[in-house]
Amino acid sequence: MKAEYLNPFVHATKNVLETMAQTKLTAQKPHLKDGAHTFGDVTGIIGMASEVVEGSMTISFPAACILQIVARMLMEEPKAAIDNEIVDAVGEITNMICGGAKAEFGKLGMTFNLATPTMVTGKGVEIYHHSDVPIIVLPFQTDCGTFVLEANLASK
Repeated sequence: MKAEYLNPFVHATKNVLETMAQTKLTAQKPHLKDGAHTFGDVTGIIGMASEVVEGSMTISFPAACILQIVARMLMEEPKAAIDNEIVDAVGEITNMICGGAKAEFGKLGMTFNLATPTMVTGKGVEIYHHSDVPIIVLPFQTDCGTFVLEANLASK
């Protein structure tokens, strides 16, 4: 994945979580993913494709982190555990971040379609991406904890 493909994901992630959940975050050093296991307890996956690019974006949150973020989004007390409402919220976050990245890619002359997000719960679940492109892991630090965004986007 080209390095210039990272910035739209970083900007969109910061914009969505700082706006929707009043959560400041700092992007950490990106690295290549080793293995196929999810980082957190709840993960959103969305495919991206066009005639010229294809790939996917995954965002994965540990339970303690996402429970705080969703509570901030809904302006209520954090839930005790991941439930359907939390999973739905991660689906919305996944959609908003990928949509924001898509808009930024559009400014670079790249367009693609987005699939409907797929949600996976459970820590260490194996997910195999359709593309052979290396997956870049973008860790983000917040006062709620660390979560990761993974992206693999390449020209066809």
